[in-house]
Amino acid sequence: MRLIRFEQMGRTAYGILDGEKISVLWGLPYEGGLANTTGEVMSLPEVTLLAPCEPSKIIALGLNYRDHAAEFGNPVPDEPLIFMKPSTAVIGPDEVIVYPAMSRRVDYEAELAVVLGKTARHVPEEKAFDYVLGYTCFNDVTARDLQKKDGQFTRAKGFDTFAAMGPWIETDIGDPDRLEVEAVLNGARKQHSNTSNMVFGVATLISFISRIMTLLPGDVIATGTPSGIGPMQVGDVVEIKVEKIGTLRNQVVAERVKA
Repeated sequence: MRLIRFEQMGRTAYGILDGEKISVLWGLPYEGGLANTTGEVMSLPEVTLLAPCEPSKIIALGLNYRDHAAEFGNPVPDEPLIFMKPSTAVIGPDEVIVYPAMSRRVDYEAELAVVLGKTARHVPEEKAFDYVLGYTCFNDVTARDLQKKDGQFTRAKGFDTFAAMGPWIETDIGDPDRLEVEAVLNGARKQHSNTSNMVFGVATLISFISRIMTLLPGDVIATGTPSGIGPMQVGDVVEIKVEKIGTLRNQVVAERVKA
């Protein structure tokens, strides 16, 4: 099942996408909300797709692919290395990524993202998937020069538009630890790996993070990026592709700084 969040003539709603047919939901797609459709049916060309959820927070992973750790010359972490991105960084498919004026290098990072479907706290690994609504594509956009300068991630990862996700939430993908992930920049593939190369799998991540903080419905876990990260320039088009989900496409534009 594909879940979307969309805008149409000033109205924002969630829906179930089947081909190009949208069955509109009464409310949020959490805690049984998927069963409550309004009976209204729309077509995909009638709407604008938005980011497929509105997370209170995004928990992201550093160095969660062995090849990416090697790319940076770092050892594989003993525990998940987590950081957070603000909700204000979220954009959806076909929205623009804004290149900050204070940065000189902004990178793409292709990732699988997990969307939580219910409140999670102290979740055992064997029950982790009970808390998952579904999965989406994620671009963990990063001001690489500022990350190196600061020695931590908040500024480099936290700019507005630096958490691109979409185009929808896929609820039925089978094993999330066996999916192809890639980044394509201006038609050229730059990253290509499989989530089987992650150091910590999805269930481990949910369990670990939920022992630190309460995860709320709609919160997102971005599971880390493989090797092959690189810079984007103003005008570039970046696509994040995840097997069984689809393609997230965004273009890079320059920041307009007010005088």
